[in-house]
Amino acid sequence: MRNKACVLAIGLLVFSAAVLFSQENQPESYVREFRIGLWDVLEVSVYGEEDYSGIRIQVTEYGRIKLPLLEEVDVLGLTQGELENKLNKLFVEKQLFQNPSVTVLVVERQSQRVSILGAVANPGRFELLGRQKLLHVVAEAGGFTTFAGEITLIREQQDPLHISIDDLVSGDDRFNLPLQPSDIVYVRPVETVLIFVGGAVGNPGALEVPKSNIPTLYRAIIQAGGFTERASKGNVKIKRLSETEGEIIIPVNAKDIEKGDMPDIPLKEGDVVIVADKIF
Repeated sequence: MRNKACVLAIGLLVFSAAVLFSQENQPESYVREFRIGLWDVLEVSVYGEEDYSGIRIQVTEYGRIKLPLLEEVDVLGLTQGELENKLNKLFVEKQLFQNPSVTVLVVERQSQRVSILGAVANPGRFELLGRQKLLHVVAEAGGFTTFAGEITLIREQQDPLHISIDDLVSGDDRFNLPLQPSDIVYVRPVETVLIFVGGAVGNPGALEVPKSNIPTLYRAIIQAGGFTERASKGNVKIKRLSETEGEIIIPVNAKDIEKGDMPDIPLKEGDVVIVADKIF
């Protein structure tokens, strides 16, 4: 599982880099022009006016800003250029500046963010720069954790959309959807259980595994570091609690599994696997 998660995380990072490169080389019509939204933080300057340089102001819940010498100004939905033109006209109309040259910068894009929560390496809020898709944002969040399960996309005024990880990474664009501001991506952690592997193995101890995919005996031993040189492969035991019989012991000759003479044995939640040492 760990190796699978590492490969998946590396793949997502490579994919993210490819997406960034493709966005930088797309025509302007393809990447949506940023429009000012609620709670965005702007920086407004008038060229040559020391008292009106680098003024930072946050857009209110009503879509307005309040600047010195001006009443509240509606800014919601405007581009930076449109707001610059609007402020230029207002300064001239109110005779505050002659031939002003206004510059507007968006220093915090609070309105153009998505949240990704759950079983990712770095959950949090991320800016949407241009037309970003679901896999790109997962990569920005560090990729899926080992126990990532189903993905739920929550969007305002729409029913939640459920996507499996296999579908998302399949390359089918029907599942790798473009995201919108305020989207919430929740990666549901799968339910896990513990099994225990002890004795002559490389890393004895508890293994946390998905409940829906509990490993077989031989796979569990491999996950626990494999057999040591002192391991007696013909003397392996599974201790299992039975509701009717209490603790039962299942003896296993792992050599027969290796040779294909017997099938590997499915384990159950709470099983304890003991690999005996050779007797010299």
